[in-house]
Amino acid sequence: MRDMFAEEGARARRALVREIEAYGALRDPAWRAAFDQVPRHLFVPYYYVPGAGGYERLWSGDPDPGRRTRWLRGAYRDGALATRVRDGELISSASQPSLMARMLEALDPREGHDVLEIGAGSGYHAALLCHRLGDAHVTTLDLDEEITEAARNHLAAAGYRPAVLTGDGARGCPERAPYDRIVATCAVPSIPYSWLDQSRPDARILAPLSTGLILLAVRDPGHAEGRFLATPAYFVALRGGSAHAPRTWTAGVPRRVYEDERFQFLAGLAGEALDTREALSLWQRERRPERERFGVTVSGGRQWAWLDDPEGPYAWPLPAR
Repeated sequence: MRDMFAEEGARARRALVREIEAYGALRDPAWRAAFDQVPRHLFVPYYYVPGAGGYERLWSGDPDPGRRTRWLRGAYRDGALATRVRDGELISSASQPSLMARMLEALDPREGHDVLEIGAGSGYHAALLCHRLGDAHVTTLDLDEEITEAARNHLAAAGYRPAVLTGDGARGCPERAPYDRIVATCAVPSIPYSWLDQSRPDARILAPLSTGLILLAVRDPGHAEGRFLATPAYFVALRGGSAHAPRTWTAGVPRRVYEDERFQFLAGLAGEALDTREALSLWQRERRPERERFGVTVSGGRQWAWLDDPEGPYAWPLPAR
């Protein structure tokens, strides 16, 4: 497969890099080189396309040349790909490349840094980290052994061999700690304290929370704080020790408000801590606040979300594990 699709894949990668750059990402030449040289199609030998009758499977070995072309072109589309579906439920996906680029640039790993990735997925994100930092500095973890085995195989096919381990991401990976950067590619309801415990001072933690991305600066194992990035982010939820069922918000919220993705972010971040009226009142009073006005503090054995100021009037606790 590597030889069969190498030339066409290289052309598709160059087009993808140009598209991501047009969105304002890949300003760092090192990340541009990683996206240009890591072959994404090796990490998605098959994926699922949603349709009216369920999911359609596209794969590299399809005997129909037209469907193989669809598969390859889709592998380099700037979009998320469903890579594992079980009983009609999406279990794992390959994230949108332009979102990956923004996350990696915000995470800002430097030469010599050790990185823990929570959520191995297809292995593509770990491959980008390996390209930048070297295999020995990258650890990727997933709860599902089938996912880690597939990611390990994909990485090896592309020439990368980081540590790919099976375990509960909420517990981190203490045997390879400490880390300079921790990045999650699955949504969490709150920040696991184990991640702070396994971080070096001045580390960064980047994780999807609600429909945003929180970037925390770690001062020490007892304290981290940061704000959300501006970009929306939708990820499969973390399975394991910190998993919580999402709350459904409907009653008392006008449709035009509920369908606003910024209110959906606030609703997800508020969880059970704010009732519908409180969330709606905050939303209206603060004139539809953008994601970057919100932040999270983890300190003294507790953690809370806030608007504008960690010690301000608008703050509420995040779910305890």
